[in-house]
Amino acid sequence: MGDILLTTAGAASGFGGIGVMVLYIIAIIGFFYFISVRPQKKEQERHKAMIDAMEVGDYVVTTSGFYGMVIDISDDMIIVEFGSNKNCRIPMRKSAVTEIEKGSSASQSE
Repeated sequence: MGDILLTTAGAASGFGGIGVMVLYIIAIIGFFYFISVRPQKKEQERHKAMIDAMEVGDYVVTTSGFYGMVIDISDDMIIVEFGSNKNCRIPMRKSAVTEIEKGSSASQSE
């Protein structure tokens, strides 16, 4: 009878160890969510809002570092004019834009 009590007590403590391990795993997953996934989603939302606010005449910086003025906007493409001679017009995806400077503030700074 004494052996039966010892085995049930050992099984109960083993379940407690598994329960604690599961809680640690959940805590680690939650930690990684708040450290990596959540900030990335916020940055994607900020970038989408910036792209949606883009207008013709705004100055943009692309992912490759080029600085130009937006001359046309379609659903997922824009046409950007680069250089001072105004002859270099390149179509590109909206997602290639990293920064936007409104046209009125850019013309005042020149």
